[in-house]
Amino acid sequence: MGQLHAIGLVLHPERDAKAAVDAVVEWARGRDVAVLGLPEEIDRLVCDAVAVPSHELVHRADLLISLGGDGTMLRSMRLVAGHATPVLGVNLGRLGFLAEIDVCDLPTALSDIDAGRYSVEPRMALRSVVPDGPEQPDGKPVLAFNDLALVRIPGQASAAIATSVQGQEFVRYAADAVLVSTPTGSTAYSFSAGGPIVSPTVDAVLVVAASAHSTFDRALVLAADERPSLLVLPVSGQLAVEVDGRVEAYVGPGVRLDVTPVRAAALVVRFGRTTFYERARRKLRVTGSLEVE
Repeated sequence: MGQLHAIGLVLHPERDAKAAVDAVVEWARGRDVAVLGLPEEIDRLVCDAVAVPSHELVHRADLLISLGGDGTMLRSMRLVAGHATPVLGVNLGRLGFLAEIDVCDLPTALSDIDAGRYSVEPRMALRSVVPDGPEQPDGKPVLAFNDLALVRIPGQASAAIATSVQGQEFVRYAADAVLVSTPTGSTAYSFSAGGPIVSPTVDAVLVVAASAHSTFDRALVLAADERPSLLVLPVSGQLAVEVDGRVEAYVGPGVRLDVTPVRAAALVVRFGRTTFYERARRKLRVTGSLEVE
């Protein structure tokens, strides 16, 4: 008997996942493996996957398959955060960093996973609490696998942020945004803001200012056990709090976000056919200097 008894599916909200879902169902049919999905996603397809609530999906699935792009993969990782359930990313459309295979590779990949012929890549997350109105005076817990960002709202003043590490203030930024990123997020918002590319196997946290209006505009690279804090200063405009690119709250002067890194919050399936650096070169279109070509 193989390792898989139930497979959970997470679908991109818009891309056509019918062929991929059918491939998973067909593979599972002859092996007595259940295929589960979220009701709001599975119900829009005509398929034999069983719709179950999210908590049951997480509890029952031995493997979670993300059908979409990096955004769907991040949502899948947040869904199983803290559990040992590995996540397999299947590309639907544009090439991403987190997806491991294409739809045509699904039967072979599932057989390899069922036989234990794969590895997992631990991915760090960031935990914080954001304001959530009078209904939740203690705030709303959030978890990010890419980044947490305080972002200037158009028409407002710059994001004026005091950045502290382990309770000690280090630098004050005036910028379009200040973000805390994981190594996974180093190729996302952090990269566009001038941050370094960091291997996902490194336990580190980045603090990056986007379009900083100051002489100091360098990124900070912190150890995974060092906790950064972002304090909104009195001269700051109103800011949006973005969690993996989703606006979760709006904040003003006096609000502080304390960020806690979480090691190995999710496990990503890898077969060793490509490396992080190969994916980064293709996705980011990395080229060298013309002087050495």
